[in-house]
Amino acid sequence: MSLFRLDASILPGTSDSAELADLVESEWAAVHRDAPVIRRHLGTQPLPADAWAHAHIGNLTPEPDRTPAQRDALTLARTLTAELEAADAVVLAVPLYNFGVSQHFKTWVDLVIAGAPLGSPVLKGKPTVLATVRGGGYAPGTPREGWDHSTPYLKRILADVWQADLVVIERELTLAATTPGMEHLQDLAAEQHTTALAAARSAGRCSAASW
Repeated sequence: MSLFRLDASILPGTSDSAELADLVESEWAAVHRDAPVIRRHLGTQPLPADAWAHAHIGNLTPEPDRTPAQRDALTLARTLTAELEAADAVVLAVPLYNFGVSQHFKTWVDLVIAGAPLGSPVLKGKPTVLATVRGGGYAPGTPREGWDHSTPYLKRILADVWQADLVVIERELTLAATTPGMEHLQDLAAEQHTTALAAARSAGRCSAASW
């Protein structure tokens, strides 16, 4: 029994996504007290930006003809894939950056895909919690509706490609308390914060109960 946790914030000391993942992990660990938690932090220990290209080309190259860089990248890819396949439950803390998925998180996804046969459902049936946060507001009717190009992608990869039993926790307006011009949104931001915290606790309990 194990939990795999991945964080992607580049500001780990003040990460809103980590706050939600902490609650998920805490509730899971309260049930599985002696179970290990396998951690990977892409924000503080990013993967090599060129690793996916080497791994992808390495997969297309006969083993004797692979370069050292291709072999190293494939070893890394298979390690990342194995981490997910070995886990019994998963929690991912992924902020929205620049309206999309950050480069370091995308590299991780691409390497996991390279580390397994194409289209492999590496999370099939596994309880998986995605905690994703956004500094602004992207809800229907807002000026930036449709600008969130991260969350739909994450759902597509985790639920459709990897076939996880996915629960998504979303929180918006995380910058309302500190950004000039967003003062009128602070009450709404506080409500969303409270709702997200409760959802994280519930998701952690449900994830633990699945095993």
